[in-house]
Amino acid sequence: MDATTDKDPLVQEQIYNALCYLGESEPEEILNACDEYLRQHDKLAYPHRVIILKAMETVVKDNIGLLEKSTAKVVIFLASNEMTKSKVIRDWQQAASNVLVAVGQRFINKVMEEVLTKFQPGILPHYFVMQTFANLSVSNVFGMVPFLNSILGTMLPMLGMAKQDHMKSVFCYALQHFSESIQEYLANLDKAPDPTVRKDTFSNEIFSAYEVLFNSWLQHREAKLRLAVVEALGPMSYLMPSEKLEEQLPKLIPGILALYKKHTEAFYISKSLCQILEASVNIGSRSLDVQLDPLLGTLHPQICAPADPSVPLTVKNHTEVLRCFTVLACSFPDRVLAFLLPKLESSNERTRVGTLLIMRQIINSAPSQMEIKKPFILSSMKLPLQDSNNKVKRAVVQVISAMAHHGYLEQPGGEAMLEFLVRQCALPSEPQPKKQLPDADDLTSDSVQSISVNTLFLLSTTVDRMNNVLWPYLLEFVTPIQFTNALTPLCKSLMYLATKKQEEGENASLIRYDLNANLPSPYALTTRLLVVSSQPYSGECRGAAALRLLGVLHYSVHPALDQLWSKKVPLLVEHNTESSLSQKEWEEKLLLFLQETLVAVSDNTWICHFVTEMCRQLNSYNGFVLEKNFLYKCIGTTLGACASKDLVQKQLQELLETARYHEEAEREGLASCFGICAINHLEETLAKLEDFVRSDVFKKSVGLFSIFKDRSDNEVEKIKSTLILCYGYVAVYAPKELVLSRIEADILKNIFQYFNTKVLGIKVETKDLTLKLCLIRSICMISQAIYNGVKCGDFIFSRKAELVAQMVEFIKAEPLEAMRTPVRQRAMITCTYLVYPSSAAVPAGTQLMGAGAPQRPLGRMLYGDTISALKDLLKSLLQRNLTPHGLQDMFAHLGPWIKSNKEHERQRAVEVSAALLDFYLSKLNVSTVIPFYNLGVLIALFSPRCSDSLASVRQHAVDCVYCLLYIQLCYEGGSAGRAGWFHRSGGSVLAAGAPFSTAGQRGRVPPDQLMSLLLAMFEGLADPDKNCSRAATVMINSLLKERGGVLQEKVPDIISIIHSKLEEVDEEHIRKAAQQTVYILASQHKSVVVSSLLGSALPFDSHTCAMWRSLATEPALTSQILEQLLEKVNRDVPYKESKCFLLGSGAERIATPLPLAATCALYEIMSAPESGAAVLGLYPPLFVTLLLRVSCTVGVQLPKNLQSRERRSSSHGLAPRSLHPCSRAVETLKVMLARGGSEEVARAVGNAGGWDLMASPERHHDGVAALAGAMARHAGPRLPLIVKNLVPMLSSVFDSQRITTTAFLAELLNSNVVNDLMLLETVMDNMTGRQKDACTLVRMLALRGLGNIASGSPEKVRKHGAKLLASMVNGMDDKDDPHNLVALEAMSSLSKLLDHVEERDIQSMLLHIAIRIRPFFDSEQPDLRQSSIVLFGNLSRFSEGNCEVFFEQILNGLVTLLLHLQDPKPEVVRACKFALRMCGPNMGCEGLCDMFLNHLREERSLHYGEFMNNVCKHLVSSRPGPWHRRCPWGSCWGPAPVCPPPSPSPGLSSASP
Repeated sequence: MDATTDKDPLVQEQIYNALCYLGESEPEEILNACDEYLRQHDKLAYPHRVIILKAMETVVKDNIGLLEKSTAKVVIFLASNEMTKSKVIRDWQQAASNVLVAVGQRFINKVMEEVLTKFQPGILPHYFVMQTFANLSVSNVFGMVPFLNSILGTMLPMLGMAKQDHMKSVFCYALQHFSESIQEYLANLDKAPDPTVRKDTFSNEIFSAYEVLFNSWLQHREAKLRLAVVEALGPMSYLMPSEKLEEQLPKLIPGILALYKKHTEAFYISKSLCQILEASVNIGSRSLDVQLDPLLGTLHPQICAPADPSVPLTVKNHTEVLRCFTVLACSFPDRVLAFLLPKLESSNERTRVGTLLIMRQIINSAPSQMEIKKPFILSSMKLPLQDSNNKVKRAVVQVISAMAHHGYLEQPGGEAMLEFLVRQCALPSEPQPKKQLPDADDLTSDSVQSISVNTLFLLSTTVDRMNNVLWPYLLEFVTPIQFTNALTPLCKSLMYLATKKQEEGENASLIRYDLNANLPSPYALTTRLLVVSSQPYSGECRGAAALRLLGVLHYSVHPALDQLWSKKVPLLVEHNTESSLSQKEWEEKLLLFLQETLVAVSDNTWICHFVTEMCRQLNSYNGFVLEKNFLYKCIGTTLGACASKDLVQKQLQELLETARYHEEAEREGLASCFGICAINHLEETLAKLEDFVRSDVFKKSVGLFSIFKDRSDNEVEKIKSTLILCYGYVAVYAPKELVLSRIEADILKNIFQYFNTKVLGIKVETKDLTLKLCLIRSICMISQAIYNGVKCGDFIFSRKAELVAQMVEFIKAEPLEAMRTPVRQRAMITCTYLVYPSSAAVPAGTQLMGAGAPQRPLGRMLYGDTISALKDLLKSLLQRNLTPHGLQDMFAHLGPWIKSNKEHERQRAVEVSAALLDFYLSKLNVSTVIPFYNLGVLIALFSPRCSDSLASVRQHAVDCVYCLLYIQLCYEGGSAGRAGWFHRSGGSVLAAGAPFSTAGQRGRVPPDQLMSLLLAMFEGLADPDKNCSRAATVMINSLLKERGGVLQEKVPDIISIIHSKLEEVDEEHIRKAAQQTVYILASQHKSVVVSSLLGSALPFDSHTCAMWRSLATEPALTSQILEQLLEKVNRDVPYKESKCFLLGSGAERIATPLPLAATCALYEIMSAPESGAAVLGLYPPLFVTLLLRVSCTVGVQLPKNLQSRERRSSSHGLAPRSLHPCSRAVETLKVMLARGGSEEVARAVGNAGGWDLMASPERHHDGVAALAGAMARHAGPRLPLIVKNLVPMLSSVFDSQRITTTAFLAELLNSNVVNDLMLLETVMDNMTGRQKDACTLVRMLALRGLGNIASGSPEKVRKHGAKLLASMVNGMDDKDDPHNLVALEAMSSLSKLLDHVEERDIQSMLLHIAIRIRPFFDSEQPDLRQSSIVLFGNLSRFSEGNCEVFFEQILNGLVTLLLHLQDPKPEVVRACKFALRMCGPNMGCEGLCDMFLNHLREERSLHYGEFMNNVCKHLVSSRPGPWHRRCPWGSCWGPAPVCPPPSPSPGLSSASP
């Protein structure tokens, strides 16, 4: 109970239920606990108090018989206090009042004892005290009524004290319930505890209260109070004194009626008014007569206002008003009818409906008063019977139902009521219920029909007095066609009535025609019911109802049918209700039933009457085409059983004359009638058809419309169409042994005579569609007749080829853009029967595939029928050659349609293919194991379609693949029933892989068909449906993964096909899949794939490049491919020399194609980011090979064919990458560095211009040096393996490779990295070893490398000084150096080394070096002059030990050095200055030395003449010494300022003295 304070309503509900549940087992404890809790929690919020009080009420109600008095007292006291605790009305007070009422059911005295203490005279009581009294008076009548007299006595004075509306309302509420309680008490005095209580005991008090309520409170402005007063006045009127009531009626009734205008809720007013009227009638009041007209005038509109079912009070108001009319009609029948019946003629629909409702009420509730008024009432209903309003109709049906129960329909005029009822049962169903507006209240005809059907059946089965009225009168409504929709209820009612009559023993005289002249004859009834039975499920299953009625009437139809129909009709009904038979099967059963009936009757006269009646009823079915068609079949069946040939011919003639030829169903029915009749009357039927064409009737029909030529032609064509169709049906139905001989002689001759007309003797084929269709159908039926004939094998059909050709012409003439007529379908069906078994040639009917897809439902049906016909035709063609070759021929025609870019064409083609393969499989009977040679091609045709964008195509394609696999299994010697090795996976897009995976992985496709399968699958890459092209790629790759290992010889072909398909199809998914395909092939056949791709034309196009890049996806494979390509580059010679055709020109080098292609391939593979791992793994060999490839391609030209091809590509604007061998090699090397993680190397070389230098024949070695330097700086750890791979190339037969290797290694020595990597000695030794190389440039680069040690590893120079100096000296002594390049490099390098060598190492060769370089001072090459002079200056530092010797060399070269201060080359001048500065200290002339140091500085300019004067002065003025002794011209020197210069050297020829 503490949880009641929870605000969640669900929790509160659970607490309430829990308390009630506990109260069921322990009511006393729960009630006491609740009492205690509420007392302890006096301030508990009222919503929570309500929960506990409601639980107490429920416990008390459910356990009232178990409560102890003590507990009751506790509960009463608690509830009384809770109820009156607050003067403000609260929910918990209502709950407390309810608890008191519940306890009062048993402890009324205790409750009254407690509550009366709070009801004191002169004090206005609490609101809930009065309400509790009122509720107690209703819940416990016998206990409460004895208290009412005293309560009323105390209460009446209080009425004047009540000022508030809620108190007045509760007093009215109490008076109402007190009055009702008193009435119940008085009505059950025999059970009452005090039987002496009388009405007059309370009359005066009630009247006193009435005066206050009516005279004072009823006039109040508050509507709720007025309604409370009205509710009380009704029950109070029963208890008022009679004379007082009579006295008050003239005021009371108008007062009540006036309230209708003031209140929209009229129920309480009507209820009170009805009670007042009943009270008035009970006292025999004469005042009502005066009040009748106002009463009727006020009450009638209340009924005419429609009751809203969603507002219950409006429905209750109607009920109370109808009770008022019942009270008035019982007292004033004439005046009430006089008021009501004229209202039936009102133009207002609501008035008519309301009046009819009142009429039904008074017919049912005032039967004795209305008895003598029956004829008058029936006659007044004539006008409502003609009303077309659905609401009025429904009201009339309800009145008829009331009349039937009270004998009105047995009176004259009752038949009109029944006919109206049947007509309403026959109302047609509305095709589509209109969307009603929110305020629309129109009733549909379906509702009226439903009410009428139910009413008719209830009258037939529940109102006994109606049996003789309805039977056999209802039979008159069975045969008229206008009552067709009413047949189901009619037949049910009639069957019930007939069964009841039979139970009463009236079987023999069930239908008394002598007493009922208007009844339909047995022939008419049988025909009608049999025809209606042909449509078993229409019209609420009227077919079954008609059959049941027919079975009941068997004796009345013909006595001989008793046994047969008793047995057959129930079986037919059972078939009918199962809904499992098709229309055709059902009609066949009915016709068989008719045949058996005719046999059972065996009365030719009866049969003749029967068939005559059938023919008479034909025209009545003009609007019912299906029923009329069946009736024609019944006529044919009955004519077949008729023994009178004259009657047969007469009826056939009549049928031909009266047929409505313009209706298709009519033509069908008439033709089927003739066909069925021909079963027993072939000669008569054929004769009648021929006679009709020659008869005047046919000619008249032609001439009848001759004025209107178009109509005449149309009519004639329709008649001809019908006759042609008749011949077809005759051929099908007639006995084959009789009809085969007549087919070509009579039937076909007449058919074509009708079909082809002659104009001026020329045969003109008709364009009438109907005639064409009938011809096709007729020929089809004739073909079926021959096909199914007993003597089919002996019959020679000579006109078959002609007929086939005619059908083919019909098919070709149909438009392809749309399917508007069934000509194709019918012609294909006809061909199906014509071609098999025969050799008549029919082109495959695949023309249908291209016809436009139908949109309308009728068109879709036509399409479905046509497809079925095409399937049957193609099956019959396939049946003629049920072999793989026959299957291949069939799909040669279907293939283009299967791959069509139009969805509807693909859908049709694949659907037909599935049907054909299923047929092939079902007919397959393999006796020996033979190869299914085209399995692969067919699998490839259908597998991609398993992913078609159309779901239907996917499903059919999956079916095709599985059928093919089953067929293959059969050809391998298996059984078509063995399916354990695969299962269907449905038609989803993903299903594409399932059947193909089965076929490929498990070896279902034989090895010799793998290539054909692949080739066909490659064709699927160009499929217009992207889903299918994707599927083809998936399947190709799946197949190659599983079985590509056996296709090594075919790899070049596959690569070529992939390339061609990439050129053909420009789709991203195709490119990706093709790359995957190449990768798969390479993983199985690396060498073959590489060779195939290398064989591609250069320059590689984008597709070939893409295929190369696909080989970079998997590192292990990529490494192997790269190794193979490296081997291709290294194995073949890089170029071939060819003599130029120009005389005097040297040989030019032409690149060989294989290394060039391999280089391009390497570029493409390594340009793929995925190749990074493989490139890293092969970094050294890749680097070395590509570097050497660059060296071998410098100055190498493309072959002539490639040059022209490259020019063409450039002229076409394609701008591909250059194919020039050297450019290709350089680009490949660059991409290799980038992919190998050496982007910095490539960037550094590029910034230094190294790549361009590398491609230059003159500066190639400089570019290599730039690369080597970048490698040393940025890729040092790579160098050991690179050096290891490069060193062997120093012995290469190609000068270019030796040059490149030497240049690279030489530049490495310029970096300390070789020392760090312990490569110095290795590289140095190899450089030393190259001094004897045949190539001058190699020797020169080797010396440069040795010289680079001075800058790269200067600390190592001392260690290897002697060796290095020896190499330099040898270089200067090189005899094979015409341009002194080696000597130049030796001098330059020696200059660099001198800073780091030991002096002792140089001393021994100082003089030799000085002598060797002296001639170069005057060399014509500035580089030689500069290097030799600089070296001479450097050597002077080592002259201390050999001073005299070296002084002589200085003396010999002094003049030359001085003269070269005027050298035109600045670098030579700088070298001379350096040498003179270095030699100065060794010349023994301090002044001269100082002058050299001061005047020959680098940055100072020199005034040569003045300088030479000063030199001479110093030389002359110096003391005699070595100069004078050794100078050959020293003794000739004199005081002259300047000595004559010797002859200038060639290098100074232009110098001024």
